[in-house]
Amino acid sequence: MLTGVNVRNFSIIAHVDHGKSTLADRILEFTESVDERSRRDQMLDTLELERERGITIKATPMRVFYEANDGQTYLFNLIDTPGHVDFNYEVSRSLRACEGVLLVIDASQGVEAQTIQNAFLAIENGLDVVPVINKIDLPNANVEQAKQELEDVVGIPSDDAVAVSAKTGENVQDILEAIVKVLPPPKVNAEAPLRALIFDAVFDSYQGVVTVVRVLDGAIRPGDKIKIMSTGKTFEVDRVGFFKPEPTVDTVLEAGNVGWVTAAIKDIADTQIGDTITSAERPAEQPVPGFKPARPVVFSGLYPTDTEDYPKLRDALERLSLNDAAFTFEPETSDALGFGFRCGYLGLLHADIVQARLEREYGLSLIATAPAVVYRVITTAGDERMVHNPSMLPEPTAIAEAHEPWVAMSVYLPEDYVGSAMQLLQEKRGEMKDMIYHGQRVELRYEVPFAEILYEFHDRLKSLTKGYASMDYEPIGDRPGQLVKIDVLVNEEPVDALSFIAHRDKAYEIGRKIVDRMAEVIPRQMFAVPVQAAIGGKILARATVRAFRKDVTAKCYGGDITRKKKLLEKQKKGKDRMKQLGNVDVPQEAFLAVLSSDD
Repeated sequence: MLTGVNVRNFSIIAHVDHGKSTLADRILEFTESVDERSRRDQMLDTLELERERGITIKATPMRVFYEANDGQTYLFNLIDTPGHVDFNYEVSRSLRACEGVLLVIDASQGVEAQTIQNAFLAIENGLDVVPVINKIDLPNANVEQAKQELEDVVGIPSDDAVAVSAKTGENVQDILEAIVKVLPPPKVNAEAPLRALIFDAVFDSYQGVVTVVRVLDGAIRPGDKIKIMSTGKTFEVDRVGFFKPEPTVDTVLEAGNVGWVTAAIKDIADTQIGDTITSAERPAEQPVPGFKPARPVVFSGLYPTDTEDYPKLRDALERLSLNDAAFTFEPETSDALGFGFRCGYLGLLHADIVQARLEREYGLSLIATAPAVVYRVITTAGDERMVHNPSMLPEPTAIAEAHEPWVAMSVYLPEDYVGSAMQLLQEKRGEMKDMIYHGQRVELRYEVPFAEILYEFHDRLKSLTKGYASMDYEPIGDRPGQLVKIDVLVNEEPVDALSFIAHRDKAYEIGRKIVDRMAEVIPRQMFAVPVQAAIGGKILARATVRAFRKDVTAKCYGGDITRKKKLLEKQKKGKDRMKQLGNVDVPQEAFLAVLSSDD
């Protein structure tokens, strides 16, 4: 086992699609860490969803050995991280297990929004940075411009920058040498009481909770008695090991290393990400500083299509929340959908991935209600409440102030597309703060209501700029807004699962879209069914599901027109009676069609 000066712990961070996972593949190939039979693209993307979508969702650790030019063998603990803004929390957790990072920049795209966000995250954590200019094999690659942007925009010297092609493997060895020379070894104290930071965990049906840890002091061996510092509960270690990238059993996990520990922890509540493991016999005095808890910013309801699957859904959510610390859930009920859970996410992609993982990994069939942000409401009685669900919003007469969350947004794009992007941001009620030129690229800084950029904003921005724009945002608190609750009524009965909160200026537009969509998917009845969007008692928009109509005059051959009129009048009265007595069952397909529609 190599410890101390010959160990390097580092993460690979970058903007989306700048080549993190491909670079990790080349490092594994160059160090011959994976045999020929097991080799495949995206080695560290272990989830089926990651491979299918071509994105990294979970930060994945991997141990490799490297024979350096100085003749010594080094142990690298490499952690591949996500690039999308919704998974920023995964990045921040991974950085706590490292001493340095590889900051990957696309030579053809240059510095983009998440490049800056991740670089600052690394610098705030006190990590050393090795810049990597990737994709130098592309015809439009401009290494010098990328280096210049690195210095001008991020403020990191480009002297140590390594120009590589992760696709072809060109200059990959230069990165490994830079890791050895630039990144520091971990500071360890093997004699101190055990302290290990839990930065990830998964639940295994046979082994219980498998914790992924960075050992800072001491060592962990099978048979050791360990204590979880937040709960004080003790366990006996079953096995320890490292990732290669599949979990591999070892005899000891020493200070300065990254690996996994199992200790028959059967209850998910007994451990949590950010906790510290110490020795039960010789405990440490202070835990490792944990993570600032991730605060969900988007909420939606998750309901099983089969109500009998509710206990199965609860178990699945508990296991998934162990593996995804940024995800929260609590029970809720809906008149239309039955028992379910109100779930909190970091963004829409995060919500989409969580639902997809629940359906694939746990075999569930789910309905998700429309995502919404968290509003802060002050009532006329002086009470303050956080509104996660439209049903929690008080009546308009009981609201003194309603506040909606805002974000500070940075959009990076070529100067040719500035006008289109500004028009889109103003349409979303954005307030311009600054416009900065970085060579041929422009950075637009805006403050925007978070609810306005939740849905199709990113897609529209990409389409207006032919895919060249990138964006990043961070919460800046909430501000007063004219917020209203819009109810959707079917046959004059409100459908609680379709209620939503919107700004008063956008209420008609959104209400119109919803009722038109509902009218398309609700089956026709024997009587006309009105579908309405309303604020309180005021109807904003209406669409009608036309009734089936039997031709009751078919048997009238000629004769006085009054005979036909009598029959039609009789039919009309029958339909009115039906409407008074009958209920319209909104089918699950209608909820799915409306709640999953792009609008």
